[in-house]
Amino acid sequence: MNRLDIEQLPAKLLVEGNDDLHVVLAICHQFKVVQSFGIVDSKGIDALLVQIPVRIKLRDSNLGILIDADVDIHARWQQLQNILTPLGYDLPEVPNAKGTIVNSSKATTIVGIWIMPNNQVPGMLEDFAQVLIPLDDAALPLATKAIDEVLNKSAAKFSPVHRSKALIHTWLAWQESPGTPLGLAITKSYLDHNHALCGLFVNWLNRLFNPESEAS
Repeated sequence: MNRLDIEQLPAKLLVEGNDDLHVVLAICHQFKVVQSFGIVDSKGIDALLVQIPVRIKLRDSNLGILIDADVDIHARWQQLQNILTPLGYDLPEVPNAKGTIVNSSKATTIVGIWIMPNNQVPGMLEDFAQVLIPLDDAALPLATKAIDEVLNKSAAKFSPVHRSKALIHTWLAWQESPGTPLGLAITKSYLDHNHALCGLFVNWLNRLFNPESEAS
């Protein structure tokens, strides 16, 4: 779907980057989610946050916000409250574990929020992906040991906050097709889309963008 096609759809899902976009596309394909919304690669968290009031003022019918919690989910939630409260959205004190959806007293746009990985803890897209690794996977403990070892020996050049990124990509490097991107890893079934967390995410997407299918 090109940029023009995305803008022609009345509903949008804002994501931080290309990996997020392809993970969502892969999950939607696996669950046959009706593509009633355009996915917008915001190319970074700052640009995504700037887009929120713009999209609401443009009167998109539904607006999904998919962002990482990073190190402080409460600070991230406060950020969203600061943006959305002046626009008439009354956000709960904490995110809904099943994904938040709110209406406004001032605007017509319905807003949905999913904070990676699960609306409850710090983390990011890669933490979400790590949960989808099959429980009996033999490579994950070895990848975990390798990451911990380079961190303990101060041999790693990545920040400890990006441990989950390093871990999932180390694990992906040991799959049948080394270096497979996250979205394709779902398509290839390296990652288990049947996990309950994936189901919660799909339910949130459908409640926000395809409520008719949820009701049927």
